[in-house]
Amino acid sequence: MATDRDIAVLIGRVALRDRAAFAQLYSHVAPKLFSVCLRILKDRGEAEDALQDVFVKIWQRADRFAATGTSPVGWLVAVARYHSIDVLRARRPSADPLDEDWQIEDPSADPERDAVLTGEGKRIDRCMEELDSDRAAAVRSAYVEGLTYQELAERHSVPINTMRTWLRRSLLKLRECLDR
Repeated sequence: MATDRDIAVLIGRVALRDRAAFAQLYSHVAPKLFSVCLRILKDRGEAEDALQDVFVKIWQRADRFAATGTSPVGWLVAVARYHSIDVLRARRPSADPLDEDWQIEDPSADPERDAVLTGEGKRIDRCMEELDSDRAAAVRSAYVEGLTYQELAERHSVPINTMRTWLRRSLLKLRECLDR
């Protein structure tokens, strides 16, 4: 069994694009990372696919591992865990199907409420127009279609953290606009 120091050295070599170190790292930690993926996803095939994606991320992000103060195995497990959670989120349906028998009893039953909702809808539309078009599209996709950060990042060809920043800042701008 490799020690934390051995794993940290291997991650450092992987950051330098050393394929032999990557193969060694895989042989040392793949079983543990697979068990993390399997425990979260509860599907062997999906866990195997997730493990492959995790190792692609490790190859791409090994240079972000800071050996000082961070457990190398903990970092690897976190990569596997967060990726598996993203897979779970992507698996969720975006909305519940509506019952075909569902009907509104009487849409004119509360005209005051209807007027308030219409006014609010117009205010929201006006505030959405103040956002950049790509940010507004991301907000709509996230909160109307229910897309995950990962799906939005892929759709807009930006890193996932950039997408998180877009959404957070857009929501702050919307709140500011609606408070006026």
